[in-house]
Amino acid sequence: MILEIATHDHPALRTKGRAIEKVDAKIRELAEEMIETMRAAEGIGLAAQQVGRPLQLFVLDVPQSRDRPSRMKVNGKLADFASVMPMVLINPEVQPFGKLRVENEGCLSFPGLRGDIPRLYAVRVKAKTLDGEEIAFEAEGLLARAVQHEFDHLQGILFLDRMSADDRLKELPEEIRQLARPALVAHR
Repeated sequence: MILEIATHDHPALRTKGRAIEKVDAKIRELAEEMIETMRAAEGIGLAAQQVGRPLQLFVLDVPQSRDRPSRMKVNGKLADFASVMPMVLINPEVQPFGKLRVENEGCLSFPGLRGDIPRLYAVRVKAKTLDGEEIAFEAEGLLARAVQHEFDHLQGILFLDRMSADDRLKELPEEIRQLARPALVAHR
């Protein structure tokens, strides 16, 4: 079932997600519906907050792209994207690292809006899967950017919070600009 995506000033978007204590049938169903919703909206990531559920859960389906390449290492070995996507990450811990890069991002909760967002190029991630197993990996490129974007959602942070003040003035309509918090810099 395709879920409604929370937009603009929906309170769930600013709510830090609760940890998931147990992966049960309801969580599995939510994750499946989120993947279906993300794909229907032609997105590459979706956090539970974006469907009105403030939980520590997000899904990803990042394609391998020549324009915005990604790499993923599991246990020090390159992973095959086709075998790991879509991903469901529960109670993730994310540690960004590497060089700061500014790239254009959008968000399914802000249709049609885009902005230049500074983020670190790579991440280390630890999380649980739907099977209740621990997963740990490193990612670079678009996958790392998507992980950071979705992890921000789990903390109640929106991509427009990371836009520069000048970009907010140029890129965002007034009613959206008012939703932004003081500009955040990328994780350091």
